[in-house]
Amino acid sequence: MASPIKFGTDGWRGIIAEDFTFDNVRICAQAVAEYLKRSAPDRRGIVIGYDTRFASEDFAAAAAEVLAGNEIPVRLCTEPAPTPVISFAVRDTDSAGGIVITASHNPGSWNGFKYKSSDGASAPGEIISQIEANIATLTTASAPEGTAPEAAVRRLDLGAALRQELIEYVDPAPAYLSHLGRLVDVEGLRGQKLHIIVDSMYGAGIGYFSSILAEGSVDITEINGERNPSFPGIQPEPIARNLSGLCRMVTECRADVGLATDGDADRIGIVDENGQFLNQHQVFALLCLYFLEVRGERGAIVKTLTSTTMLSRLGKIYDVPVYETAVGFKYVAPVMIEKNAIIGGEESGGYGFRGHVPERDGILAGLYFLDFMGKTGKTPSELLSYLYSKVGPHYYDRVDFHISAAAREKVLERLNSGAPDTIGGSAVTDVDTTDGFRFFLGDESWVLIRFSGTEPLVRVYSEAESPERVSELLEHGKKLAGL
Repeated sequence: MASPIKFGTDGWRGIIAEDFTFDNVRICAQAVAEYLKRSAPDRRGIVIGYDTRFASEDFAAAAAEVLAGNEIPVRLCTEPAPTPVISFAVRDTDSAGGIVITASHNPGSWNGFKYKSSDGASAPGEIISQIEANIATLTTASAPEGTAPEAAVRRLDLGAALRQELIEYVDPAPAYLSHLGRLVDVEGLRGQKLHIIVDSMYGAGIGYFSSILAEGSVDITEINGERNPSFPGIQPEPIARNLSGLCRMVTECRADVGLATDGDADRIGIVDENGQFLNQHQVFALLCLYFLEVRGERGAIVKTLTSTTMLSRLGKIYDVPVYETAVGFKYVAPVMIEKNAIIGGEESGGYGFRGHVPERDGILAGLYFLDFMGKTGKTPSELLSYLYSKVGPHYYDRVDFHISAAAREKVLERLNSGAPDTIGGSAVTDVDTTDGFRFFLGDESWVLIRFSGTEPLVRVYSEAESPERVSELLEHGKKLAGL
């Protein structure tokens, strides 16, 4: 193997044909099988799905053959499906877990392997640790001298597995779409005279908004709505720098809103009627406001430490608790379940909701945002102004830097040497090292420096009261890390 198989904040990812190979996918699948044989001996089976990346369906079939070879029934998706659709299928079919072949927002040269627990959520750390331990056993046991029989990768040919009914093909979309109709007023949305531009970013979300809102007054134009594993001209992450085409088209077509989903459609990006991107923090806060004020719901809000302080202010205004976790939805989901939270989310643009699977869902998030517009009669920019009237203006940005292992150690050494007294002219009032190094400043702004859990990157984040202040603090954070 080119590098060890390690699960980051949401699964294992690697470059196709270099790290992400059929052999490695089979090892991951065998590791999952070993875990399931111990934790779910009743063999309830597993759902396996995949996105639109190169050979994703073939990697999914390879994983299915391994599970079938271990006599674990497999429900194999018939076509690319969003991760939240597969997550819902896990719970809907009472499966023991789920595998999703996807690299989410990574460039087209990457693919990945996500594991979902029986509730459809990103598997928590204790499950991932067991799977990684199984992977270590398998890779060590692959040496010529004496592989333990129970550690070998077992396979059953796809055709044979289908004949033996250990693998069955399933379409998870109908049950998922029916479920969404119980969560959001789809009929009301269909009656809205809205012009929506949807950017599916060549990903698994292709056609979903059009299908859900068909046969009504909504006019939907979809761009990047065909499968193209190279993701030409874009990286399938719905953030500002990747959505210039959507922003331009919203303006040119005088559309009411733009919606973008990432490669596996578990994240959402929103563009307002003026062609301006609403950042992930603004959208998170707006969705919270929608539940608290428009729907009148009460319950906890769960956020990662990289998320906006606007959520804490909304928590105080509406008297609901706000809980903070490390970065990664695998940390958010357990708290959502424990606290019966109305919403949980993270800085990346992924949000999960009460009454649904405890997992990010870009499609449902987009529908809730459209419902917010419909129920209030406000445009996206008017909704943002309304939010700011309650919590004050907040601005945010993030810069990423590719980094080698040696450089990473140098950054860690610098940051561990001690916090500065001031950053950008403001006193450092507190430092949080839960996940990276987060510096709270006297003017209520913050700077965070942390390493990505899925890519060889160091990230510098900031939130402040003006865009200019954000830019200034990002430069200070960069210098602080020695970048």
